[in-house]
Amino acid sequence: MTSTAAPPAPVPSRRAPAARRPRRKWRGWLFVAPFMLVFALTFIAPVVYAFVLSLYRDQAFFGGTVFVGADNYVQVFGDPKFWESFQRVLVFLAVQVPIMLVLALIAALAIDSARLHAAGFFRIVIFLPYAVPAVVAALMWGFIYGDHFGLAADLNHLLGTDSVKPLSPSWLLTSIGNIVTWEFVGYNMLIFYSALKVIPKELFEAASIDGAGAFRTIWSVKLPAIRGAIVVATIFSIIGSFQLFNEPNIMRNLVPNTIGTFYTPNMYAYNLSFNGQQYNYSATVAIVMGVITAVIAYVVQLRGSRKEM
Repeated sequence: MTSTAAPPAPVPSRRAPAARRPRRKWRGWLFVAPFMLVFALTFIAPVVYAFVLSLYRDQAFFGGTVFVGADNYVQVFGDPKFWESFQRVLVFLAVQVPIMLVLALIAALAIDSARLHAAGFFRIVIFLPYAVPAVVAALMWGFIYGDHFGLAADLNHLLGTDSVKPLSPSWLLTSIGNIVTWEFVGYNMLIFYSALKVIPKELFEAASIDGAGAFRTIWSVKLPAIRGAIVVATIFSIIGSFQLFNEPNIMRNLVPNTIGTFYTPNMYAYNLSFNGQQYNYSATVAIVMGVITAVIAYVVQLRGSRKEM
C-alpha cells in the first residue's frame, strides 16, 4: 500500500497593518493663541468694524443710520477733497522717498566702508533723530520754520528780506518732506547697514581678485546683495508717506490758512470723524486709502522680488 502525504495546510495571509494617522498635536496652537487673540482684537476686528461702518450713513433729519451699501465708496471716488489730498501725498511720495532712501544708502555705505573714522559715532548721530518722537520733531521744526520767530525769522532779519518762508504754500510740502527725511534717514540707514554686514566676505575677495575698485564693488556686489533690504525700506517708506499725519496736523496750528482739514487723506479722515462727526464716511476714506496703500506696496514687493530672482 502506498500512502499519499497530505498537502500542507495553506498559510494564512497576514495583512499589513494599516498605517496609523499621526495625531495632530495642538500644543503649538497654545503658544500661538495669545498672539492670534491680540492680532484679532487689535487688527482684524477694527478693520471689520470700519468696513461695516462704511456700509451705513447717518440720517440727517430722522437720526440713526441706514444701510447704503457701496454709496459711500462711490462718493469717495467722486470727492475732490479726497483726490486733492491723495495727489498731494503722491507727489510727496515721488519726491521725498527717493531722496531719503538715497541719503540713507549713502550713509550706510560710508559707515560700512573702512575709510570712515569714528563710524560708530556717525551711526549713532544719524540714527538719533529717529528716537525723537514725531510730535516733538514737528514742533521743533515748526518753530525753526516760523516767519516771525526762530531760524527763518533770524535769516530774514539778517538778510533784510522776507524771502525765507518755509511755511508758505509753495514751500510747505518741501518743508514737511525735510522733517520726515530728517526723522527717518537713520532708520533706513540702519536697515541698509544691517544688510551690508551680512554680505559674505568671499564676494569681496572675488571682486578684489578681479581688480574691482571701490565703486565697482558697491555697484556689482553690495547693491545687488542688499536689494531685498532696499525693497523692504521702500515699502515701509511708501506706507509711511500715505499715512502722513503728525507733521502737517501739528504745523496746522502755525499756518491754519495753508494747511486745511484735508491736507492729507489721514487728516481728512480724522477731521471727518472727530470734528465733523461723519464716522461712516471717515471709515470709508480710511478703507479706500488702506486698499490703495496695500495694492501699491504689493506691486513694489512683486517687482522687487522678480528682479531679485
